Amino acid sequence: MNYMNQINQEIRQCQNCKADFAIKPEDFDFYEKIKVPPPTFCPECRAKRRMAFFNERILYKRKDSKTGEIIFSGFSDDKDLKIYDHQLWWSDDWDAMDYGKNYDFNKTFFSQFLSLLKQVPLASRSFVSPINSEYCNNAGYLKNCYLVFDADNCGNVLYSCMLHKSKDVLDIFYANNIELCYDSFMIWDGSRIFFSSYCDNCLDIYFSKNLTGCNNCFGCMNLRNKKYHIFNKPYSKEDYQAEIKKFDFSSYNGLQKIIEQARNFWLKFPVKFREGTNNTNVSGEYIADSKNVINSYDVSGCHDLRFCQIVIPPASDCYDYTDWGSNADRIYESSMCGRDIARLSFCWDCYKTVSDSQYCFQCHNSHNLFGCVGLRGKQYCIFNKQYSKEEYEALAPRIIEQMNSLPYIDKKGRAYKYGEFFPAELSPFCYNETIAQEYFPLTKEQAMEQGYFWKDPEPRNYQIDLTTDQLPDNIKDVPDDIVGKVIECQH
Repeated sequence: MNYMNQINQEIRQCQNCKADFAIKPEDFDFYEKIKVPPPTFCPECRAKRRMAFFNERILYKRKDSKTGEIIFSGFSDDKDLKIYDHQLWWSDDWDAMDYGKNYDFNKTFFSQFLSLLKQVPLASRSFVSPINSEYCNNAGYLKNCYLVFDADNCGNVLYSCMLHKSKDVLDIFYANNIELCYDSFMIWDGSRIFFSSYCDNCLDIYFSKNLTGCNNCFGCMNLRNKKYHIFNKPYSKEDYQAEIKKFDFSSYNGLQKIIEQARNFWLKFPVKFREGTNNTNVSGEYIADSKNVINSYDVSGCHDLRFCQIVIPPASDCYDYTDWGSNADRIYESSMCGRDIARLSFCWDCYKTVSDSQYCFQCHNSHNLFGCVGLRGKQYCIFNKQYSKEEYEALAPRIIEQMNSLPYIDKKGRAYKYGEFFPAELSPFCYNETIAQEYFPLTKEQAMEQGYFWKDPEPRNYQIDLTTDQLPDNIKDVPDDIVGKVIECQH
């Protein structure tokens, strides 16, 4: 079967990078099912383009476009957009339908969409039900959190990203159902895990990597269901506790020596060819509890996905989908969409019961939308204008036909017909503000050459109180008056 698929696949040249890429029979089946043409960009260029619309962790101070008050926003003040504070945006004090417009068949779809995008207010941040968590973004149901991003159902969390159902943690990246943890990466179902990574169902872990079902381990690697181990050597409970006391955690320099010692110890062991567990027929990295997930990354509890990134359960039957999930079905070329969504194509930041919609920005609790921005609780709308079901079903195919006969041509000469995600030059963010720069890093010159925008650092006029070399080495020597002082970053 695999051999026959290779014979029947079609090789095309990417419109963007000019590299060849394959479209397989199962890909054509999916495109036919959702009634879209095959893509003209290769999978990598498609992912980069979607990610260039996703500012995950950068916040700015800017003016609210309605009140003039200073607010926190993922959109910088130099963007030619209307931005409302997220509480005002979710209120009934304005109506996105007031900006509705007729479709002009003499102009390209994307040029008209850009005009609408600049007129309709956007929410300052993508946020649901925050409690005392104003310095966060791309998150929902947070309480007492500060600088937490891409997270949900968390409490008492600081400086962390990609968390789910966690509390009382600090400096964590990519975790689920943890508590009382610090400075760790990819940990699940654990408590009191410090300076560690790839730990599942663990307790009281320090400076360790790739542990499952372990507790009271220090500097360990590749252990399963062990306890009271130091650098993979077993100890009695009493001896373990006595040995741990010999390490000086309170000294910064001492801590760095322990970290270096642990990392050198890890290098003695083999590492898995791929991070993932409980999978059937998957390819990619960081995949768990999934089936038929191909060429995808950071996926858990999903099935029948291809070319997807950062998707949480459940999600099914999706292609080219970046970030989120939470009951998502048949999603294509979309980003930052999730929570009870179905049959979305070419959408950005649409969530909470959205279905059967295409080319939409920040639309919620709606269905059967085409080319809309900022709608809530609506149906059968095109460019924020209300239509009957019959009118909508007649007009949408006409627009699709016109998108093919009158494509949008970007400044690099790339043609955007129906079936392509939004052109990069329509992104409300610069390339280096988004996760695209993390996964596909470019220099300023490279980004500009490829048609992206670039944001130079804004001047910071903070008065530095302390440099890092002025900080005491030991935590017991830190004075109480350090609270509120501005410390210069070592880097």
